[in-house]
Amino acid sequence: MAENDTKPGRRNFLLRLWDAFWSPTGVLSTGFLLIAGFIGGILFWGGFHWSLELTNTEEFCTSCHTMETNLGEYRETIHYNNHSGVRAICSDCHVPHEWQYKMKAKIMAVKDVYHEVLGTISTKEKYEARRLEMAAAVWKKMKASDSRECRNCHAFEYMDFTLQETRAADNHQRAIDENMTCIDCHQGIAHDLPPGYQEEYDHVVETLARSGAAPAAGTDMAAIRTWLKDTGE
Repeated sequence: MAENDTKPGRRNFLLRLWDAFWSPTGVLSTGFLLIAGFIGGILFWGGFHWSLELTNTEEFCTSCHTMETNLGEYRETIHYNNHSGVRAICSDCHVPHEWQYKMKAKIMAVKDVYHEVLGTISTKEKYEARRLEMAAAVWKKMKASDSRECRNCHAFEYMDFTLQETRAADNHQRAIDENMTCIDCHQGIAHDLPPGYQEEYDHVVETLARSGAAPAAGTDMAAIRTWLKDTGE
C-alpha cells in the first residue's frame, strides 16, 4: 500500500519538474534557454574550430608582406617539392598538434601581428638584420620541445635504417644514442641560415642545458650539417 502511495508522488514530482523546465522565466522558458544555449555552444565551437584551422593554412601564414622572404626560401626546399609528393606547410612545422600547445602557439603568434603593424621586418635589410634573432627563437622552442613538430611526421621508431644511406642511418643511430633532437642537425631545412648561426645555436643549447629545459647536444654537428647541405637533405 505504501509503495502505491509513492508512485503518484513520483509522477507528480516529475510533472512538476517538467513544468518547471518549460515554465517561462521572464520571457523564455528555462528549457528553451538550455536548448538554445546548447545549440549556440555547438555553433560557437564549430566556428572557433573553423577559424582556428583557417589560420593554419599556407595562404593565411604567407598573406603578410613580411612573409614573402620565408615563402620564397621554403619553396626551394625538400619540404615543398620532393620525390614523395608529400608537402609540409608552415603550420606543420610551427604549430603543435596538441591542443594545449597549439593554443599557446596561437596566443604567442599575436606578437607577429604586432610586428607586422610596426613594420619591424618590412624591408629586406630589416629582415636580414633580425634573421639570426628570429631563427634563435625558433631553435629554442624546437630544442626545448625535442623537435615535437618534426616528429609529427618523422619518428626514429618508424625509420627503417636499412633503407637509408649508410651515413644517414649512422647519423640517425648516433642521434638516438646521444639523445640528440632533429634540430641539432637539420637547421636550415626550410629557411636560409644567417651568418653566425652555429655560435648562436650553441649558445641556445648551452642556455637550455643549464636551465634543465633541454639536454645538450652530444656531438659536433659541423660535419653532419655540411653533408646534409651537400646532399640536399
